[in-house]
Amino acid sequence: IVLTRENVFDLSDPEENNWAFRLANRLHIVTRDGTIRKQLLLKSGDNVSKQLAEESVRNLRRNKYLQDAQVRPVSVENGVVDLEISTRDVWSLSPELSISHSANETRSRFGIEDSNLLGRGQMLRLVYDKDVDRTENTVEFADNHLGRSWVSTFLRYSDNSDGDSALISVTRPFYALDARWAAGGSILGDDRRSTIYAFGEEAAEYRHARDYMSAFGGWSKGVQNGWVRRFTAGLVYDDNVFSPVPDPTLPAVIPEDRKLAYPFIGLEIVEDGYVTARNRDQMNQTEDFQMGLRVAASVGWSDRSFGADRDALMFSASSSRGYGSLESTALLLSALVNGRLESGNATNTLLTVNARYYRKQSEKRLFFFRLSGTAGQDLDLDNLVVIGGKTGLIGYPLRYQVGESRLVANVEQRYFTDWYPFRIARVGAAIFANAGRVWGENPLGPDNRGWLVDVGFGMRYSLTRLTDKVVHLDLAFPLNGD
Repeated sequence: IVLTRENVFDLSDPEENNWAFRLANRLHIVTRDGTIRKQLLLKSGDNVSKQLAEESVRNLRRNKYLQDAQVRPVSVENGVVDLEISTRDVWSLSPELSISHSANETRSRFGIEDSNLLGRGQMLRLVYDKDVDRTENTVEFADNHLGRSWVSTFLRYSDNSDGDSALISVTRPFYALDARWAAGGSILGDDRRSTIYAFGEEAAEYRHARDYMSAFGGWSKGVQNGWVRRFTAGLVYDDNVFSPVPDPTLPAVIPEDRKLAYPFIGLEIVEDGYVTARNRDQMNQTEDFQMGLRVAASVGWSDRSFGADRDALMFSASSSRGYGSLESTALLLSALVNGRLESGNATNTLLTVNARYYRKQSEKRLFFFRLSGTAGQDLDLDNLVVIGGKTGLIGYPLRYQVGESRLVANVEQRYFTDWYPFRIARVGAAIFANAGRVWGENPLGPDNRGWLVDVGFGMRYSLTRLTDKVVHLDLAFPLNGD
C-alpha cells in the first residue's frame, strides 16, 4: 500500500505555484502517514478486496480535513498488487470571524478551529458565539481514532449566558460493514434558557436542565452476501427538569418535567449499496451515496422501578433506500419514527418522511426536488415542530410557524461552472422555490397562518481549500405571510 499525501495546493500546477500558495503549503502540516494508515481496512499482505479498498477511501472522505481520497492499483505482478491511496488536504486551521443576518436573526461568531491538529486527525475548537437565543463560549475536542484504535472521543464544554453544557462521548462504532462489535457511552449535562416562538418572535420562555447518560454494546457477523445485520443493547437515563427563568423578560410557558430510564434492544440491517457521484450536493468533489436498503429499529421499556417518573414503551425505527441511478435520475427515500407509548397512547411521537430527487441534465446542470413531511402526536412542549428561515423556507423569519406537523417542498435548478477564482472557491448558482406550512396547535394560542411560498435565486461557493461545506448567498422573496 503506497500513500500519496498531497498538500493543500498543487505546486505542479502553474496556476497554483505562486508565493502565497507556497507559503500556505509550508505553514500547513500534511496529514501524517500513520493518521491515514490507521483508517484503512486493508494492510500489506492481505488478500485484495475491492469492497474493503473502496470502503477505506469512503471512510477517509468523511474527514473534513481531506478534500478527497481515491484508491487505484498501480502495479500488478505475479498475483501481487500495489495499491495507491491518494489524499489531498484542506487548510485545517480556520479562524472563524463572522457577523451574519439570516431571516430575523443576527449572529456573531469569533473563534478558531483546527480539524487536523498537528496532522493527527484530531479536532480542537474554541468559539465565541452570540445569536438571538444566547451567548456561548465553547471548547471542543474530538479524536475519531484514539491512539491507533477505532475508539472515537468527543468532549465539549460551553459556558453560556443562560447556563452551561458539558458532553463526554466515547464510542467504538461499527466502523466498517464487516466490523463485528461496537460499544460506547455518553454523558451530557445541559442547563439553558429555551424559547417558544410565534411568527418569528420570542413569545415565551422556560429554563431547561437536562442530565443524560447512555451506554450500549453491539455485535454482528459482518458482511454476508452483501448484507449486514447488527444487534445492539443498552441503557439510557434521561432526566429533564423545567422551571421559570430567573429575571424573566417573556411570559412563562413551562413544559412538564420528564424522567426516563430504560434498557433497550435494537436491530440494524444494511445493504452494501454505496455509489459515488459529483456535482450533486457538492461542487466537483467526490460524494458518497447509500443507494442500498438500510433498516434500523429499537425498543425500550421505561419503568418507575428503574427510577423513571412513568412507565412507557420507547420506540424508534428508520429506513432509507435509493432508486434509479445518480448518473441520470435518482430518488432517495428515508423515513424515521420515534416516540413513547404511555397508557396505550402515542406520546411525543414524530414520523418524518423525506424524498430527494436528482435529475442530471448535463455535467453542469442538475434539477433537484425535496419533499419533507413530519407528523406529530401529543408532542412535548420542548419538542415542537417549527418552520421558517432555517427549516426550508429561506424567505421567512426563523421559527415563523410552530405546531405539531409540517410539510415542506423545495425545488432547485442548480448550475455548476468551471469558474475557480484564485483556485480557492468553485462557483455555482441556483434558482429555487419553496413552499410549506405547519398544522396543529401553537401552545401560545394564535392560529398559524396557511401556506407559505417563496422564490429566489442565489450563488453557491464551495471553499475547496477550507471545508466541505457549500456557502449559500441567496436572495429570496416571500409571496405571502405578514
